[in-house]
Amino acid sequence: MRVFVTGATGFIGTAVVRELIEAGHQVIGLARSDKSADTLKVEGAEVHRGSLDDLDSLRSGASAADGVIHLAFKHDFSDYGKAISDDLRAVKAMGEVLEGTGKPFVITSGTLMLTYVLPPGQIGTEKDVVDNSVPRGEAENVVIALAERGVRSSLVRLAPSVHGLGDHGFVSSLIGIARDKGVSAYIGDGYNRWPAVHRLDAARLFRLAVEAAPGGSRLQGVTDEGVPFRDIAGVIGRHLNLPVVSISREEADAHFGWLGAFVSADNPTSSALTQERLGWQPVHPKLIPDLEKGHYFSN
Repeated sequence: MRVFVTGATGFIGTAVVRELIEAGHQVIGLARSDKSADTLKVEGAEVHRGSLDDLDSLRSGASAADGVIHLAFKHDFSDYGKAISDDLRAVKAMGEVLEGTGKPFVITSGTLMLTYVLPPGQIGTEKDVVDNSVPRGEAENVVIALAERGVRSSLVRLAPSVHGLGDHGFVSSLIGIARDKGVSAYIGDGYNRWPAVHRLDAARLFRLAVEAAPGGSRLQGVTDEGVPFRDIAGVIGRHLNLPVVSISREEADAHFGWLGAFVSADNPTSSALTQERLGWQPVHPKLIPDLEKGHYFSN
C-alpha cells in the first residue's frame, strides 16, 4: 500500500513511518522544508512537498495514494482556535478527493475531547461521540460521515501523554516547568487521571487502522487507562530532587502556563474495543515505568 502521511517527521510521525515501512508499505511523507524532506529520505520514504495551508498539495498527495494517515497539527496553544480550524480545512480537503474510492483515511484526535461530554469520573470508550462544539469534534464527525460516502474512514484518539524517547510533549513540558519553578506540582488531591500510550504502540495502531479499520471507526490510542496526576508529579519530583506540592486550581494557570487547562483534567479512557477490533496489543512500557527509566531527565 502507498500511504500518504502528514506530520511524517514529528515525534509520532517518524514512528508511524518506520512502522509502515517495516510492514512492507510505501510511504509518501508531507514535507514543508528541506530539513523535513531530508529526514524522510533517510527513513526510506518518498517526499511530497507541501503544508497544511497548501490544500492543493494535500489533495494531490491524498489522491495519488492508496491510503492516508493525517497526523499533522499546528500545536500553537496561543491560538488553538485557528489550529483547529486549519486542521478541519485539511481534513475536508483530503476527504473530498477520497470520496467514492474505498480508500482508508485515518485522522488524529485526542481523548481529552471526551472530558467535554462525559460525566466526571466516567471512563471514555470508543462508543462515545463528541459534538461539533468540542475542540476537534467537527473533524471527528466529518471523518465518520465519510464512511457513508465511500471512504474507509477512521480516527484515532490519542492519550494526552504519548511518551517515549525524544518526547517533547506534555510530560517533557511538565518536567521543564518543575525545573523552572523548583517544585513538582499537582492540583488539589492530584487524583485526576491521565491516560497514556507509548509512541511505538501508537504507531502500530495507526498502521493497523490504515490496513484494516472498518469505515466509521472511532479508535483509542490508550495503554494506561488513567494514571493519577499525583503519581506523575511524584516521579518528576523524585528524579529532579524537588518537593512535590499541591496547588489550587486558581494557581494552576500561573504555575503551568498553557498546560494549566489540561493538568486538572480527569480523563480515564479505555481502549478495550480498539484492541478487540484490530488485535492491537500494546507491548511497550507504560508511562510510570518509562519515566522511571530516567531518559526524560538526562538533559
